[in-house]
Amino acid sequence: MKITEIREITQPISSTIRNAYIDFSKMTLSLVAVVTDVVRDGKPVIGYGFNSNGRYGQGGLIRERFAPRVLEAAPASLLDDARDNIDPHKVWAAMMTNEKPGGHGERSVAVGTIDMAVWDAVAKIEGKPLFRLLAQRYGNGTANPRVFVYAAGGYYWPGQGIEGLEREMRSYLDRGYSVVKKKIGGASLAQDCQRIEAVLRLLGPGQRLAVDANGRFDLETAIEYAKALSQYDLFWYEEAGDPLDYALQAELANHYERPMATGENLFSMQDARNLIRYGGMRPDRDWLQFDCALSYGLVEYLRTLAMLKDHGWSPARCIPHGGHQMSLAIAAGLGLGGNESYPDLFQPYGGFPDGVQVVDSYVTLPDLPGIGFEGKSDLYAVMKTLAG
Repeated sequence: MKITEIREITQPISSTIRNAYIDFSKMTLSLVAVVTDVVRDGKPVIGYGFNSNGRYGQGGLIRERFAPRVLEAAPASLLDDARDNIDPHKVWAAMMTNEKPGGHGERSVAVGTIDMAVWDAVAKIEGKPLFRLLAQRYGNGTANPRVFVYAAGGYYWPGQGIEGLEREMRSYLDRGYSVVKKKIGGASLAQDCQRIEAVLRLLGPGQRLAVDANGRFDLETAIEYAKALSQYDLFWYEEAGDPLDYALQAELANHYERPMATGENLFSMQDARNLIRYGGMRPDRDWLQFDCALSYGLVEYLRTLAMLKDHGWSPARCIPHGGHQMSLAIAAGLGLGGNESYPDLFQPYGGFPDGVQVVDSYVTLPDLPGIGFEGKSDLYAVMKTLAG
């Protein structure tokens, strides 16, 4: 049993939207296929992976450093002998050979993309949905396929206006979401408050709004927004300042009593631990958004979850960024609090398998082998071109 090939293509996911920091006019991602010599139903088992939006494709790093290390390793050194399968932890160690600690940057995205594909292949080899495999190996033994999801959107785009924002948010509510999210920080505070109030007027009982500044604010502006946002009953106030400015986040907690969220741009267990140690995050109300596809993959995410447990945090306070099926599988298998969702954006990489409906902001994952990409026809059509 061995990995025979690792393929990568860089795909555009461009659009005219922008948040407070970047526009997405030239956004790309890497799509990876990990090909094995294991045969199921007359075909080799292939695992797929891709990186989340907001970080660009990592084809150079994948092709030049990380894929060659896996393919050059002795096949037996990558096996889980106890399970007659590939061992994702050993594959991860091979990828990180000769990599110095720290300086996580873009390499965490490249490794996370391959790691996703490896876990997809491992679960397919065992003939199980990944979420059930994770529950058996690392959870309480029983997966919960019903997962909370919220609708992320509310970006700034040309000609949108308040009416366009209202149409977008109403469409999410009509599709079964009870929590929606919009961007702030890309307009003036007064304009952002007008946008917030427009969305709040659409919400019925049990429906909530979250806001996201995408790390735009300095401390003074973050506090100014916190004071203004305190008048609203928001689901959370997300990533007010630079994600590595733990002092800003800690001080902000002194000015905003309602829930906050951050973590999507922290790419290692060590950075996540520094947020918990120094960022003033409150385990009774705040949310953590670490995204395995951007942060060295599930192997590292397991270390992050262990660290959180040591610091008194429940995995139920984690709602990952990214809107992809890998995080859905982790949520269902390991008891996370839910997952982000992009109903209309970054397709075909976001969303759920065909036929999965959002009901009261929950989805129920079908029992598909691996991560379940094959159940999403538009996404699998793209993946099949890479599989050959």
